[in-house]
Amino acid sequence: MYPPRLRHAALIIAILSSFMTPFMGSSINLALPAIAKEFKIDAVILTWIPTAYLLASAVCLVPFGRLADLYGRKKVFVFGIVAFSLSSLLCALATSAFQLILFRILQGIGSAMIFATGLAILTSVFPPHERGKVLGISVAAVYTGLSLGPVLGGLMTQHFTWRSVFLVVLPLGIAILVLVLWSLKEEWAEAKGEAFDLRGSLIYGIGLTSFICGVSLLPSQESLGLLILGAAALCAFVMWERRTKSPVFPVDLFTANRVFAFSSLAAFINYSATFAITFLLSLYLQHIKGLGPRDAGLILISQPVVMAACSPVAGWLSDKIEPRIVATAGMLLTTMGLVPFIFLDQGSSIPFLLTGLVILGVGFALFSSPNTNAVMGSVEKKVYGLASGAVGTMRLLGMMISMGTATVVFALFIGRVEINEASYPALVKSIGILFLLFCILCFGGVFASMVRGKTHLP
Repeated sequence: MYPPRLRHAALIIAILSSFMTPFMGSSINLALPAIAKEFKIDAVILTWIPTAYLLASAVCLVPFGRLADLYGRKKVFVFGIVAFSLSSLLCALATSAFQLILFRILQGIGSAMIFATGLAILTSVFPPHERGKVLGISVAAVYTGLSLGPVLGGLMTQHFTWRSVFLVVLPLGIAILVLVLWSLKEEWAEAKGEAFDLRGSLIYGIGLTSFICGVSLLPSQESLGLLILGAAALCAFVMWERRTKSPVFPVDLFTANRVFAFSSLAAFINYSATFAITFLLSLYLQHIKGLGPRDAGLILISQPVVMAACSPVAGWLSDKIEPRIVATAGMLLTTMGLVPFIFLDQGSSIPFLLTGLVILGVGFALFSSPNTNAVMGSVEKKVYGLASGAVGTMRLLGMMISMGTATVVFALFIGRVEINEASYPALVKSIGILFLLFCILCFGGVFASMVRGKTHLP
């Protein structure tokens, strides 16, 4: 049992770092038009500013989770904070789009180091019967970052240029670094002495990069080749991991650990069915309802605000009740929250939208922290970093699948044209079809969550 002072310090560090990375991700989206204007870049190059960050994070999460288990979670976390803070400064000083994309890749690597170790450290220092509560608080910090990002990002971009969005996280990064070096003395390296699987990491990186790039290019012809290459490399990765003595990702966690496998699948389905919601409703509110970006943002913020408010309660519930039950209820409520949006039309009212967003917010909260609690509670201490990385990978893959699905449907029903009044009926139809697909997918996720088995919390 760790002393209360260390546990409280670890929780504060987790809250600040859990806020910082999603805040950056959501706030930069409001700065993209200003960046495009300054660097005079087209929409394709512009999409790589957020995509480069997501891609680097997804590729690095599992390897850095393993490195943290081998060499120390605090060590990797510190390197992550330094890399994230330094790259944020470099992004603010970038003089070209190429430089900005390059520095965003470095920022994504730093984010992977933070995310792969933050949850693992939190899980290491708190006893199992308090794990859900603190994970719920950490998840609430994530949603708070997502909530404040668009509001503050828009204000800073408007009044202090887009570069201020990157600079604002620097004091937070320095504060986290000081707290870690001052209060956390242990390294938590339960897998110390085992070998690092470099070959497996490279195969995994090639497979995931090809797959994510393929999804981002849908439905172009190039995407098919990349998807096939990605699938082949990931199959080769699984075969290699089964043969090597010290795998970077022990695939038997999926084959022999039912709770881990189905909890990870449920997380993947949840993000695949929900990540594009904000994107779709932003288009609906601004194009169909004629609202400005500020008013649209104020409506959409209702969802993450409810998520932030309910997540600590959901985490606490998962300490008292089997996490499977709470997470399954959350997935079912999320499915119910998606149903009304299938019937969106030009006459749908704002209260109608807000009601659906509030239901979704409660559903997300009930699912997210209990599901994370189930994942972390289903593995041994020596693979906490790996499990934390797996949670992040499922999240990022789900995000890419969600946006890839939206891209395909838009290409089929709207075409590669600028959205204008002539295409509004096709936009409304596309949004309805996407919400129907997401609803079906999320309903399948209810069963994935339900059949995971008991976590057997002590």
